Amino acid sequence: MKLSLKLLTVLAAVMLTATAGTAEEKTAKSDIVDTAVGAKGFSTLVAAVKAADLVDTLKGDGPFTVFAPNDDAFAKLPKGTLEMLLKPENKSKLASILTFHVVSGKVMSKDVLKLTEAQTVFGQKVSIDTTDGVKVNGAKVIKADIECSNGVIHVIDTVILPKDIVGVAAANDDFSTLVAAVKAAGLVETLQGEGPFTVFAPNNAAFDKLPEGTVTELLKPENKEKLAGILKFHVVSGSVMAADVVKLTEATTVQGQNVSIEVKDKAVYVNGSKVIATDIKCSNGVIHVLESVILPK
Repeated sequence: MKLSLKLLTVLAAVMLTATAGTAEEKTAKSDIVDTAVGAKGFSTLVAAVKAADLVDTLKGDGPFTVFAPNDDAFAKLPKGTLEMLLKPENKSKLASILTFHVVSGKVMSKDVLKLTEAQTVFGQKVSIDTTDGVKVNGAKVIKADIECSNGVIHVIDTVILPKDIVGVAAANDDFSTLVAAVKAAGLVETLQGEGPFTVFAPNNAAFDKLPEGTVTELLKPENKEKLAGILKFHVVSGSVMAADVVKLTEATTVQGQNVSIEVKDKAVYVNGSKVIATDIKCSNGVIHVLESVILPK
């Protein structure tokens, strides 16, 4: 009897050990990068992550939620786009696009369904539409909940692209006057270009401070050149984030003249106009919001 009890005890211990080992195997997961490498259909994404130098980031603790375009999604891009993005000189732009597909935190599909938008690691938000399946900025989620050790992957059928400077401004009601001015000045294509640009953008309230009739007059076709000069006076070449703006005392604008930069009472002033919002990231630069329109000499 004692022998039987001992045998049963040993057998139970062996079974528990085997069960625990099986459980560990089932719960052991690869990180986001290794999961993508090991899965079918992500070879282009993996190549892009490597080219953008985001491997270490996406192998980090996270957790992250990745809306991952598969190979077919990348194949939908205009001819030559992918080859252009993978070039070393376009590393920053590629990183912007990829981080636009990443959200902080582990958001499973049941939680995605509760959202209408989500803030990406890039800085812009993506829209989430659940009326007919799940769409992220118009891209359909075709497979969900691929769990990883540091987050989760949802597969999408289209590469989603962050907005450029004009797109970001157009999507913000506070910039409607600025957008109208950019159009009237013929600067849409310029500010949709590669850049990068830093725009010190006056909001609607800033334009409202101008003398009555000034905006109406500037928007007339005959004043296109003058308006363009004023707008270019608000633009600096390069993507200068707020942390770097505060290190400057002046900056040369696209218009040609310099603007002064002063830090006073923990606020930043550009040619005397207070910066009231910073680091609005765009695919081709960054926007900082001004409380007043600044005028060249």
